[in-house]
Amino acid sequence: MLRFEDIVFGPVHSRRLGSSLGVNLLPPGGKLCNFDCIYCECGWNRDGQGGGRMPDEASVRAAMQARFPVLAEEGIRVDSITFSGNGEPTLNPDFAAIIDTTIEMRDRYFPDASISVLSNATMTFRPDVLAALKKVDNPILKIDAPTDAGARIVNRPSAGYHVADIVRNLSAFGGDFVLQTMFLRGAGCDPADAGWLGGWMEIVEKLHPREVMVYTIDRETPEKGLEKLSAEEMERLVRPLADKGFNIQIRG
Repeated sequence: MLRFEDIVFGPVHSRRLGSSLGVNLLPPGGKLCNFDCIYCECGWNRDGQGGGRMPDEASVRAAMQARFPVLAEEGIRVDSITFSGNGEPTLNPDFAAIIDTTIEMRDRYFPDASISVLSNATMTFRPDVLAALKKVDNPILKIDAPTDAGARIVNRPSAGYHVADIVRNLSAFGGDFVLQTMFLRGAGCDPADAGWLGGWMEIVEKLHPREVMVYTIDRETPEKGLEKLSAEEMERLVRPLADKGFNIQIRG
């Protein structure tokens, strides 16, 4: 399974974000997440324990100061500075301060790059996290299932997760965010199911995000027997939203 040892890694090619310079705010070599998704490229939470501590703002700043000038001097293209890594980045208690530092460093070294955060949106109830996410160019926020029962299958969240809470929190963006959804088949879920698809579309229409990013499995998954959907099938499933004018990006 994929794990990141460094705070700043890459850049790597992202099918969604281009040349992506990664930032890992979770323990190096471990995993820390309040989801335990059946498709996670970092594996199960239980297999990522013992990876050390999360870096604080000073450590992230030092890592950026060591790496950013070198890449800039070498003329390495950076399309996005992307927070992903070994779990959920907004769990880092210094997340808001780190975003401010990143904006400062981006403006200095990669002024044309965007700042992107891949998040499961569970910490958006915190005012500091919400405010920080509103500062970045691409807050990419996840809802994989339209119901709590579906989320328990796909995401296996920590206790207290409710889709309705996430929808309410995301409404604070006024549509200025990217909604990300994984489409896969297996383990008791099927995005082509009328109830599943219809419930998800209702959420999309309610939140009206500036972009909907639908993607499918790309790497080995901890849960076996999952089925990757083709780009053609995903396009067919989301066509009713596209016909209504929603900006839908398909990543097969």
